[in-house]
Amino acid sequence: MFKRWCLVCCLLFLFAACDSKYRHTPLPSTSNVVILGDSLTYGTGAGSGEDYASILASNTGWNVINEGVPGNTSYQGLARLSQILEAHERGEQKIDLLIVELGGNDFLKHVPEPETVSNLKSILSQAKAKRINTALIAIPEFSPVGAAFGALSDHPLYEKLADETDTPLIEDLFSDVLAKNSLKADPIHPNAEGYRLVATELQAALIDLGFLKKN
Repeated sequence: MFKRWCLVCCLLFLFAACDSKYRHTPLPSTSNVVILGDSLTYGTGAGSGEDYASILASNTGWNVINEGVPGNTSYQGLARLSQILEAHERGEQKIDLLIVELGGNDFLKHVPEPETVSNLKSILSQAKAKRINTALIAIPEFSPVGAAFGALSDHPLYEKLADETDTPLIEDLFSDVLAKNSLKADPIHPNAEGYRLVATELQAALIDLGFLKKN
C-alpha cells in the first residue's frame, strides 16, 4: 500500500513538473514586448493598427514593439537583432519578452533548413544571454496543396528547435488561420479578421505560459 502511495505521489509530481515547465511570472502592464518577425508580424494584408502586435498591445496594456519587416528571412532578422539588443543594454528600450516569428520567407526562398535553424538558434541564444524572456512562434510548412485544401501544419523544425533551446513554443497560430480562406487576404497573409484571431490565440498562449494573468 505504501509503495502504491509513493508511486502515485511521484506521478503527480512529474505531471505537475511537466505542466509548469514554462510557467513564468506574469509581466506587468508596463512591460516592453518585442516581436521580431516578417510580414506576418508587420501586418501585411490588413490596415494600419490591425496587425496582431497592435491588437495584443491594446488587449494587454503592454508596450508591444512591432519589429516585423516584410520579406525578412531568419538571417535578416538575426542581423537586425544586434541593434535591438544594444538598445536594451543601454537602457534605451528594455525588453521584458522577445517573441520570434521568422522562417516563412526561408521556406518560400528555399533556404536550406540547417541555415534557418542556425539563425533562429542564434537569435534565441543571444536574447537569453541578456536574460530576456523568449518565446517562439511556429510557422506553417510551405504547402500549396495544403493551403488550397485548408490543411496546414507547423513546420517540424520549430518543435525540435524549441526543445533544443528550452524555449516555449506557440503552436498552430498561423497554421489554423491560413488554412481558412475567409481569414486570408492572399495565399500567405491573414486579413484583418485573421489577425484578430491570431492576437486572441497568442494572448491565450501567453496566459498558458504564465506571461499574462488571466482576466
